[in-house]
Parts: sequence; C-alpha cells; structure tokens
Amino acid sequence: MSDTLPIDNLENDFRQALETGHVVVSAATGSGKSTRLPLWCRQAGRVLVIEPRRVACTALATFLAESLGQRPGQSVGYAIRFDSCFGPETEVVFVTPGIALRWLAEDGLANFAVVMLDEFHERRWDTDLLLALLKARRQHHLVATSATLSGPALADYLDARVLEAEGRSYPVSVNYVAGDVRGMPDKRGLEARTRAAVERALSETDGDVLVFLPGRGEIQSVQAALGGLDAECLTLHAGVPANEQQRALKPGRGRRIILATNVAETSLTIPAVTAVVDAGLERRTARRNNRTVLQLAPIAQANAEQRRGRAGRVAPGHCYRLWGRQAPLDSFRPPEIQREDLTEMMLAAASAGYRLASLSFPDRLPERALTTARARLESMGAVDQEGRITAHGRALFALPIDTLFAHLISAMPDESSRAAMVDLTAALNVSPPLMRLPEAAVARVELADWQPLACDATTLLAVIRGRAPESLNIRPGARKEARRLAEQMRMALGLPRNIPEVLTVDRAAWLKAMAKAAPELLYVRRQRRPSAMGNGWDEVIIDERSRMEDEALAALVLDDHSVPGKRGTRETRTLATCLAPVPLSLIQDLDLGQVTLDEVRLESGEPRVRERREYAGRTVAREETRPSGTALRQAVAELVLADRMLIPAGSHLKEDLQQWALYVALGKHRESMAPDMPDQPEVPEVKPWLIARLETLGLNLMEDLALIEPDDLKFKGIPDWEREAFDRQYPARFFLGDLVLRVLYDVSRKQIMLEPESGQRKTVPKRWELPAWSGWEIQYRRDSKVEDVR
Repeated sequence: MSDTLPIDNLENDFRQALETGHVVVSAATGSGKSTRLPLWCRQAGRVLVIEPRRVACTALATFLAESLGQRPGQSVGYAIRFDSCFGPETEVVFVTPGIALRWLAEDGLANFAVVMLDEFHERRWDTDLLLALLKARRQHHLVATSATLSGPALADYLDARVLEAEGRSYPVSVNYVAGDVRGMPDKRGLEARTRAAVERALSETDGDVLVFLPGRGEIQSVQAALGGLDAECLTLHAGVPANEQQRALKPGRGRRIILATNVAETSLTIPAVTAVVDAGLERRTARRNNRTVLQLAPIAQANAEQRRGRAGRVAPGHCYRLWGRQAPLDSFRPPEIQREDLTEMMLAAASAGYRLASLSFPDRLPERALTTARARLESMGAVDQEGRITAHGRALFALPIDTLFAHLISAMPDESSRAAMVDLTAALNVSPPLMRLPEAAVARVELADWQPLACDATTLLAVIRGRAPESLNIRPGARKEARRLAEQMRMALGLPRNIPEVLTVDRAAWLKAMAKAAPELLYVRRQRRPSAMGNGWDEVIIDERSRMEDEALAALVLDDHSVPGKRGTRETRTLATCLAPVPLSLIQDLDLGQVTLDEVRLESGEPRVRERREYAGRTVAREETRPSGTALRQAVAELVLADRMLIPAGSHLKEDLQQWALYVALGKHRESMAPDMPDQPEVPEVKPWLIARLETLGLNLMEDLALIEPDDLKFKGIPDWEREAFDRQYPARFFLGDLVLRVLYDVSRKQIMLEPESGQRKTVPKRWELPAWSGWEIQYRRDSKVEDVR
C-alpha cells in the first residue's frame, strides 16, 4: 500500500483521537477513508467495519487483503448474507448492517474493540440504529465516516473528535443535457436520452463512462439501447454475480460503459472513469399509509455531487446530467428513519434489549411512525406491552427477512403451509425477480398448461420447487439464491431442508392463514376502476406482470413496488406484482370490513335485517338474518325510533333528548339543585345512546326482547321536579287550536323556528298567541317560506 492518499495526512491525528474516544472522519470521495481507516483502527483491537452494501463489503475486503499480500479471510475478511470469509484471527471484518445487528443481539459484538460505520451519510435506518445502540452501550471505540454529512453535527451527537480530509480529484465539467431550465429528472425517454449522452461522452473523453440509473430494470433497457457502440457494456448493482462485479471494478482492455445503480456513488473505486452520465433518479423508500414502499425519486443535490466526483478520480472529466440546470433538487436525501415504517427498526432495537423510543438519534423519530410500529409488533406478539421482545419476536428477528413475512411464516398452522410460506418468502426476497411473464402467446399457453391456476404466489412456489418451462425465462442465479435462502430458513425453523418438487399445500387453507395473520394484505377490486385494488387505507394497481385474471375480485397482495405516476416523480403509483386470488367470501369468513343494515323490518313481531358487508368501498356480501348481538341492538333501535316497536318509547326518547340538549345549551344545569348534576353534562345522540342502553339492558338474543318495556328506554336528563315547568316555558310542541307546531330553538342566535306538523290553519301565528319567549326572535316556516312572527 505504497500509494499516497489524501487521508494519509490524518494518520497521526486519527490514531491519537481513537485512543481517547470516538472519531468522526469527514472526507470527500476518493480520499481513501474506506481503505486506510480500518487498518489504522487495528491499534485498538479487532475491527468491525459496517458497509451499507454487500458489493462494497466484498470488494473492499478483497482489495485490502490483496494489498496486504493475502487472501480474504486472513487479516481482512467479510460476512454478508450467504457468504462469509473470516476466522477467529481475522483482524478486520467487513459486514453489512443486517449482519452487525444480529451479532449485536447475540453477543453485543464482544469480539470487537472498534466499530467503524462507513458512509454514514447515506443515513440508512440500520446504520442509524447501530450507532444509537453502540453509543448507548458505551463498550466500543466508534468511528463514523461521511463524505457529505456535516462532520461537526455528527461529532456533537457522539461527543467525538472530528477530522477532515480533502479528496483527491481533478476538475469535472458539468453539462446539463436538458439546458438551462427547471426540468426535473424524468424516466420518460430515458433510453434514448442516455444513449445520446453516452455517445457524446465517448466522443469528448478518453476513459470509461459510468452511467447512473435508478434500478435493474432501467439498466437492462438502457443496456439494450446501447447496442452497437464501440465499447464494452458492463453492469454493476447488488444482483450482479461477484465475478461480474470484479470485472467492473478492475481495469479493462478497451473502453467500457458501466451501468450502475447508486451503489457506485461511494466506497467503490471504478478505475479509468473520466465521464459520468447521470439520470438523476434513484429508487428509495418512503412511508405511505403506515408502511414502507419503494418509489422512484429524484436524487438530492449532495448525491448529484457525489456522482459528479466519480468522473474526476484519475483525470479531468465530464459529467452529463439528464435534467435542467435550474431543477429544484433537495439539498440532502431525508434519512430513512424519517421516511420509512419503523417496525423492523423497533424489533431490532428490542432484540438488543432497548426500547426504540428511549434511544438517542441524530434526528428525531416521527411519533406517528413509532406508535404504528409498536401497535404492529404488539399485534404480532413480537413485543409485550412494555416494549420488551418476546420469544416470538426473537424468532422473527432471527430470520433474515422482513418482519411481516417472518410473522406470516410463524402464523402458519402446520408444517406443509409453513414450508410453503418459507419457500414463497425466499422467492420474493431475491433480486432480480425469479421470472418475467412471457409475452408470446405460445409461451403463455405453455405457462397455463404447466400452472393452470392464475396465481402469482403458487406460480413462484412452483418455480422455486420444480422445473419450469424454458419460455418463462427463469433467472438461474436468482433461483439459486432463493433456494439457498429457503434452505437457511428451513434449517432455522426445524423444517425439512430438502425442498420438494411439488406444491404439497392446501392452497385455500394456506391463503386463509395468511389473511388471518395479516389482514392488511387482503385487497378487493375497485368497482369503477377494476385495474385498481384497495384494502381500506391503501390502493395498488395490478401490474402487467401479474397473472391475476379479470374475473378475480379479491387477492392477497404479497409484493409491490412504486413507479412514477402521470406527473412524473412527484407522484407515485404502487404496482402489485405478486397476487394470490381468494374468494370474496374469505372477507366474511374472517369478519373483516364493516357491516351495515341495508333493511330492517318486523316479521311476526320480531326484527329481521338484511346485512351488507363492505370492504374497501366494495359490497362483498349481503345476507338475510335473524339478528343477534350488535346487529339486533341496531335493528331494535331503528324500529323503536321509527315508532314500530315498544311504542311510544321512540318518540318520547327523541323529545327527551331534544329538551335535554336545550336545557344544557341554556345553562339551566348550572342552576339545578340536583346533587349529581355534572359541571358539563354530555348531550348524546339519540341512536348511539339507545343502542348503548339496549346493551346495558342485556339485549343480545331475540328472546331478551320480552324483558324490555318502553319505560326502560327513558332518558333521565332534566330533573323530574323541573321538567314540567321547563316544558311549559320551552315546549318541544305547541298546540294552537287544531294547529300543532314543532318548536326548534337556536340558543346561540336566540332564535325560535316554528314549523307546522298538522292542522288546517293557514295564517301565521301571532306573537300574543304564543308562550312568553322574552328576548327571542321568532319565525314561522311553512314549506320553503319563512316569515317573522309579530
């Protein structure tokens, strides 16, 4: 390691700072912080380096090992999902945050003296949590590095010393392809615009071209669009096999075009790059409807600068930005803890023995997200009412998957359905996806012959378990990884490790168990927009990659992702990509949705009702019933208030409550001599009060009706000794000859409205004919005509 790097100027200061406490190193891209600092940290003991991405973990560990003249696993090693290369004597171990959190829960990272969190500026929830936990434990020397984050702010949080180093870079000219406009980064026409920018870069520079794209799908489409150019085209993202990643990270023989996600923004050094083409987009998480979704979004200005710097590592370079110079990009990307669901984070904290809300973070955790996460974990039985992790929670955290899917696995009623859930979860947790539906009609027929049921879940299960038709274009690498993950989880759960070649699961019972464990996964089609589905608080669009047929009205949505809407990146839509159709009757079987009474009638003196069950705005069932429980009380209340049962209880109750509301509005309760009269009495609504009263009286079964009398439904509001005098002064009805007037009081406006209920009189009443309503304005309304009473 004889090459000098800008970070080398900090070596003595860094070593001294590490002896006394924590250190924050703020250094630009290209300074060498990711390769030098781990070796310097060895002076304090064994070192754990946390890298946000698997690609960086393996690449940096391999580079450092080779620079020491060793193989990975000797002095320097790594551990990522499915792959580890280190031993008890390994001095520096690179790991992903997920591995570090599990090791922390197991033994508190007791084997490490120094923990270094590299690229902390990315502000992932898992690295934020690791730093907060390690700060609270006070058992390790901590080193946090950042290329864009404010070093002093992070140093204040850690009570650490901050060191700064310049990067090693050459000038980079910036070209805005869209011109001097406010146009934001946009996916539309991305392939053609990227090709034009790449052609320009190849003609204006001599080195390799690094292209930043938001995801694998865009990389594939752009790669196809770049055909015919005189340069080798490589890809770099988390799903690329290790040998192909190494090709991108080492010099080539000729000119190259590297198509990468934001994995290439930091840490990784890609040699010979003198031009960057930046689409200005990334896929990042966001919290919507109390859950985390992946959406396409513009990058922040800080990330744009990171990408630009990649063109100036080896020589003066050029950066071609596919958006307008005046585009209003955000300054920084919001940290994940402020834009994601916190369920995973809260469970991870609980596994380490901490309540998430009690930890200190660089940024405040949103209260609503904390409340939602706590409620979700309690409903799963993963934490108790004190926020402590349960045995079930530890079992969920031990699985290297999303908490929801871990919960689904644990909720399965038998070994067959549990194994099927494990295999499906593995199929959904690999990237890129296992398969893409064929477009050719012949291939679609072949698929239907192989798997007649149009269900994405069982199709994926069949793909991971058996031999699928070649026309499905199964990705061998993704299938291999999915099977490895399934085998790992099967071993952890004590299930047979060998994956069967057949489905061997009762599909209806399997899906019902899923819906029972996680009702939020159950969606129904919108009646007016059948391509959309809702679950009561969220909406998804059925993706064209789904096999779900038009006749299916309900489904479990097991996988989705977000894409830009018609207005570009400022609006997103969620596409459901893995659906398992279920019958609408499942909603009724699980007692989901809202039940309302469509019709209430008397039949042989007993209430009968037609119930309507609605779910996400769609009527899913109608049923004629002899009601009981809540439905019976609702039906009886409706019939009583319509004066069809227990007459005259309904009309008396409405009048009693109307008079009570007037009594309270006039402040008469303050003058009352009743000893139990509250300072601010409640004025209930008629029907809810009546339903509650019927429940108090024990009305649950039809037979209970015989025990209820009209007098049992009286509302005791105005004290008995005041009621007669109050009714004389403020009658609810007033009789004027054969004219019956309904009297309505507006206390705030000191206004009385008279409305005729019956009688032949046509003329407006005179003031002298009415009670002495002193100080009140009185009006008379017949039909739509209103006149003053004089």
